[in-house]
Amino acid sequence: MRRLGELEAEIMDRLWTWDRPATVREVVDDINLRRPAAYTTVMTVATILYNKGWLTRRKQGQAWLYTPVRSREAYAAALMEDALGASRDRSAALVHFVERMTDDEVAALREALRATGRGGEL
Repeated sequence: MRRLGELEAEIMDRLWTWDRPATVREVVDDINLRRPAAYTTVMTVATILYNKGWLTRRKQGQAWLYTPVRSREAYAAALMEDALGASRDRSAALVHFVERMTDDEVAALREALRATGRGGEL
Protein backbone atom coordinates (compact mmCIF):
# COMPACT_ATOMS: atom_id res chain seq x y z
CA MET A 1 0.00 0.00 0.00
CA ARG A 2 1.29 3.40 -0.96
CA ARG A 3 1.19 6.05 1.73
CA LEU A 4 -1.36 8.78 1.02
CA GLY A 5 -0.05 12.00 -0.49
CA GLU A 6 -0.26 15.25 1.48
CA LEU A 7 -3.60 16.47 0.10
CA GLU A 8 -5.00 12.95 0.01
CA ALA A 9 -4.17 12.61 3.70
CA GLU A 10 -5.75 16.00 4.49
CA ILE A 11 -8.98 15.00 2.76
CA MET A 12 -9.08 11.58 4.41
CA ASP A 13 -8.27 13.09 7.83
CA ARG A 14 -11.27 15.38 7.64
CA LEU A 15 -13.61 12.63 6.50
CA TRP A 16 -12.35 10.27 9.21
CA THR A 17 -12.62 13.00 11.86
CA TRP A 18 -16.09 14.12 10.82
CA ASP A 19 -17.30 10.49 10.56
CA ARG A 20 -20.01 11.46 8.09
CA PRO A 21 -20.33 11.95 4.35
CA ALA A 22 -19.09 15.34 3.16
CA THR A 23 -18.92 17.39 -0.01
CA VAL A 24 -15.79 18.73 -1.62
CA ARG A 25 -16.99 22.24 -0.71
CA GLU A 26 -17.01 21.32 3.00
CA VAL A 27 -13.51 19.87 2.75
CA VAL A 28 -12.18 22.88 0.82
CA ASP A 29 -13.72 25.33 3.28
CA ASP A 30 -12.10 23.51 6.19
CA ILE A 31 -8.67 23.27 4.52
CA ASN A 32 -8.89 26.99 3.66
CA LEU A 33 -9.10 27.78 7.37
CA ARG A 34 -5.45 26.71 7.60
CA ARG A 35 -4.03 27.21 4.12
CA PRO A 36 -5.23 28.04 0.61
CA ALA A 37 -6.60 25.17 -1.47
CA ALA A 38 -8.40 25.41 -4.80
CA TYR A 39 -11.80 23.76 -5.10
CA THR A 40 -10.84 22.11 -8.40
CA THR A 41 -7.66 20.65 -6.90
CA VAL A 42 -9.50 19.14 -3.94
CA MET A 43 -12.23 17.86 -6.28
CA THR A 44 -9.62 16.22 -8.50
CA VAL A 45 -7.89 14.54 -5.55
CA ALA A 46 -11.24 13.37 -4.10
CA THR A 47 -12.03 11.82 -7.49
CA ILE A 48 -8.62 10.14 -7.51
CA LEU A 49 -9.28 8.75 -4.00
CA TYR A 50 -12.65 7.49 -5.25
CA ASN A 51 -11.03 5.82 -8.28
CA LYS A 52 -8.39 4.22 -6.02
CA GLY A 53 -11.14 2.74 -3.86
CA TRP A 54 -10.49 4.90 -0.79
CA LEU A 55 -13.84 6.73 -1.00
CA THR A 56 -17.38 5.98 -2.02
CA ARG A 57 -19.60 8.73 -3.32
CA ARG A 58 -23.26 9.40 -3.93
CA LYS A 59 -24.99 12.30 -5.57
CA GLN A 60 -26.81 14.86 -3.44
CA GLY A 61 -28.28 17.50 -5.72
CA GLN A 62 -25.40 18.77 -7.84
CA ALA A 63 -22.67 17.68 -5.42
CA TRP A 64 -21.06 14.37 -4.54
CA LEU A 65 -21.05 13.20 -0.94
CA TYR A 66 -17.83 11.34 -0.16
CA THR A 67 -17.40 8.68 2.53
CA PRO A 68 -14.23 6.73 3.44
CA VAL A 69 -14.24 3.03 2.59
CA ARG A 70 -11.65 2.12 5.26
CA SER A 71 -11.19 3.46 8.75
CA ARG A 72 -8.15 5.45 9.81
CA GLU A 73 -7.14 2.44 11.92
CA ALA A 74 -7.38 0.04 8.96
CA TYR A 75 -5.16 2.42 6.97
CA ALA A 76 -2.61 2.58 9.80
CA ALA A 77 -2.63 -1.22 10.11
CA ALA A 78 -2.01 -1.62 6.37
CA LEU A 79 0.92 0.81 6.56
CA MET A 80 2.38 -1.17 9.47
CA GLU A 81 1.99 -4.41 7.51
CA ASP A 82 3.77 -2.87 4.53
CA ALA A 83 6.58 -1.58 6.74
CA LEU A 84 6.95 -4.99 8.34
CA GLY A 85 7.03 -6.57 4.90
CA ALA A 86 10.00 -4.37 3.97
CA SER A 87 12.18 -6.30 6.42
CA ARG A 88 13.91 -9.55 5.57
CA ASP A 89 13.55 -10.57 9.22
CA ARG A 90 10.00 -9.83 10.35
CA SER A 91 10.67 -11.11 13.88
CA ALA A 92 13.61 -8.74 14.34
CA ALA A 93 11.56 -5.85 12.96
CA LEU A 94 8.80 -6.65 15.43
CA VAL A 95 11.30 -6.74 18.30
CA HIS A 96 12.62 -3.29 17.33
CA PHE A 97 9.08 -1.98 17.05
CA VAL A 98 7.99 -3.35 20.44
CA GLU A 99 11.14 -2.03 22.13
CA ARG A 100 10.05 1.49 21.20
CA MET A 101 6.48 1.09 22.48
CA THR A 102 5.24 2.76 25.64
CA ASP A 103 3.87 0.64 28.48
CA ASP A 104 0.34 1.67 27.49
CA GLU A 105 0.97 0.62 23.88
CA VAL A 106 2.34 -2.75 25.02
CA ALA A 107 -0.76 -3.24 27.17
CA ALA A 108 -2.96 -2.35 24.18
CA LEU A 109 -1.03 -4.82 22.01
CA ARG A 110 -1.53 -7.58 24.60
CA GLU A 111 -5.24 -6.79 24.75
CA ALA A 112 -5.50 -6.82 20.95
CA LEU A 113 -3.79 -10.23 20.83
CA ARG A 114 -6.19 -11.57 23.48
CA ALA A 115 -9.21 -10.08 21.70
CA THR A 116 -8.27 -11.77 18.43
CA GLY A 117 -7.59 -15.11 20.15
CA ARG A 118 -3.88 -14.88 19.33
CA GLY A 119 -2.69 -14.02 22.82
CA GLY A 120 -1.59 -17.51 23.75
CA GLU A 121 -0.42 -17.32 27.30
CA LEU A 122 0.26 -13.62 27.60
